[in-house]
Amino acid sequence: MTFKFIAISIATLLLAGCSSTTASIGPAKYDKMNCPELNNAVGDTATDISRTAIARGKVASTSVPTWLLGGERVKTAVANREAARIERLQQQQQAIVATRNQRCPSSQ
Repeated sequence: MTFKFIAISIATLLLAGCSSTTASIGPAKYDKMNCPELNNAVGDTATDISRTAIARGKVASTSVPTWLLGGERVKTAVANREAARIERLQQQQQAIVATRNQRCPSSQ
């Protein structure tokens, strides 16, 4: 039963690293968005950053038994993938904020 639990946990970690709650928006689409849409995009991106950071923290704090070969490597790979996703989301959020600052005087 313990092995089954560990296998399910690792599968969950792998799937958590591959999940995405929202599709990314290309920078060209920001120019077509109005101010409320840009505000919503900033909020959605912030939510995605928080969710991803929480998932990364859960993965990083997961205890992998030493007898499970490659378990630590999988854990590290998933945590690194989540960290890279956070960086991409932060860059996306910066682009949205820059566009919003240029076009929406009330946001400054």
